[in-house]
Amino acid sequence: MNTELIDLSQTRKEIKIEIAPDDVRRVYDSVSKKYADKAQVPGFRKGLAPLDVVRMRFKKEIQADVIQEILPPQVTLAIQEHQLSPLTEPQLQLEDPENVKVNGSQPLSFSVLIEIMPDIADPDYEGLEAVKRIRPVKEEEIENVIDEHRQQESTFIPVEDRKSQDGDMVIVDLKGRFEDDPDADPIEVNDLEVKLGDEVVEKSFSDNLLGVEVDSEKEFAVDYPKDFSTTALAGRTVNYKANVKSVGTVELPELNDEWVKSLDQGFKTLKELREKLREDMETVAKADADSRVRNDLIAKLIEKNDFEVPNALIESQARRLLNNFAQDLAQRGVDLKEVQQDFIETTYSQMRLQAVRDVRGALLLEKIAEKEGIEITKESVDEEIEKMAEHYQTTVEEFRKNLESQGGEFSIENNLRTREAVEKLVENSTVTDGEWADENLNPDESAEDVSSEKDADEETKAESGT
Repeated sequence: MNTELIDLSQTRKEIKIEIAPDDVRRVYDSVSKKYADKAQVPGFRKGLAPLDVVRMRFKKEIQADVIQEILPPQVTLAIQEHQLSPLTEPQLQLEDPENVKVNGSQPLSFSVLIEIMPDIADPDYEGLEAVKRIRPVKEEEIENVIDEHRQQESTFIPVEDRKSQDGDMVIVDLKGRFEDDPDADPIEVNDLEVKLGDEVVEKSFSDNLLGVEVDSEKEFAVDYPKDFSTTALAGRTVNYKANVKSVGTVELPELNDEWVKSLDQGFKTLKELREKLREDMETVAKADADSRVRNDLIAKLIEKNDFEVPNALIESQARRLLNNFAQDLAQRGVDLKEVQQDFIETTYSQMRLQAVRDVRGALLLEKIAEKEGIEITKESVDEEIEKMAEHYQTTVEEFRKNLESQGGEFSIENNLRTREAVEKLVENSTVTDGEWADENLNPDESAEDVSSEKDADEETKAESGT
């Protein structure tokens, strides 16, 4: 066997393989004899037909078996010879497959395409810079949480002597049909609570349920905007029929120390509750800021260290992202069978771009872990499993059992290793504190920069007449 290695790229290799005629002939003779021993040829007793007749009658079958017997072991030997570690099954391609001969009259030539991991140099991860911006906790956020607590403790008081008014709670059984597909399964919701005028309630519901009475029926249509949060409803019109079961007011508990004590959360005064809520929110805000710093540094690490990413890893990650996206759509009520193919293709293209960054980031963090000598002990893995079992409110044994279908303890070990690599990245970077800026704005832009750009934009619009 003669082989030649061709470098197509950092991750794609081609091996040209040529099998000597004598080696091909030996396999050809062996396969032909097996057919001759078992072949039932008209005019001859079983196993007694001449070998040339058998070869002619079963030409295609013998050729396929010879190729199948020769190629796999020779490919394995060639891969070992060139010390390659394929990421996926090698792709085999015969040279001139239409005219291939397996009778030993000529060499058998073919090529093998192999995808491998790139040889990644030690990443440059020292001296990266990031700004840590902690979102300040506003008083209204604290009051909103307290208000949610009060809503949970609220009392519904039915009214029967008047029609519904703004601010009332209306309880309905709702059935809706899509205007563009009336034969589709209807939307059915029983005991739906609609607080009229509430900002989280679709305005059409509030408008159409004003002035209704108990035991009445109301039909109305809702035109959902194209950017509506529920994809299955976005841009569609639904004709609803509402059976009004109850109309009433909602009384909230009085906001005082007595109500705080009734929560049984260890607080004695409203002041204590507010202080604890602020403390918790500030802790979350700091954790969010740390997370943004890590993500920023990883993005800069990826940008600073470029290399070719194996297509097999990109495809695997892209499919994982697409599956997660599909599951999210399904949970939001989208019938995946009705999703247009071009939408899926566009989404997958976007997933591939994200997958490239995901894989490159993971490989770079693994190189950092190697360089920093990060080792994860069994004790650390066991401790992490206990924490996760507690988080998911299950036993350690049950969690380990479920873990087996997700790579077992190796997945936990890998996550911990990546986590520590990220911390090493942060340690080797310069992180400075900065003032909070709106997340929709580039935090590196000053208010003056944004204002100047806005003014320039307004001047351009004025000049163009728009």
